Amino acid sequence: MTKRNSGDSVETNIVAPPDRVYDLISDITRMGEWSPECVRAEWTDGATGPAEGARFKAWNKGGRGPAWFNKPEVRVADRGREFAFNRQGFAIGSYTWRYRLEPTADGTRVTESYEAERPVPKAMNWLTEKWTGSSDRDADLRRGMETTLARLKEAAETG
Repeated sequence: MTKRNSGDSVETNIVAPPDRVYDLISDITRMGEWSPECVRAEWTDGATGPAEGARFKAWNKGGRGPAWFNKPEVRVADRGREFAFNRQGFAIGSYTWRYRLEPTADGTRVTESYEAERPVPKAMNWLTEKWTGSSDRDADLRRGMETTLARLKEAAETG
């Protein structure tokens, strides 16, 4: 088992305007199309779209083991600039996922990142490893972000 990072980020350039990219990534009902781990998400508690304080339920699935869910809360919903949400809970720490969008000459630079404000407790690392089927969760999260941005790029540039 490897040491858990407190955060990481990846970026890509997408030949599409920032508002289009934002509309895709902030539509969490489509997150299962982009993310290799979040297989489905839906707005909850009366939320119908991205707004600060809105909540959604996300179902995730690792390499093995059962699926799990969490209920993130949108922290930033700034169309064309940034979309961020936080998921936290007992024994799972507190993590904020962020998508920053910067206009470029031919589209948008997208940076996806996560930050562990309160990392998973050490005692839970072993369980997380067994649950996800991975001995290097940091590498999994990085690959997941790379895949998410590649899929988002394809959708934004072809749709």
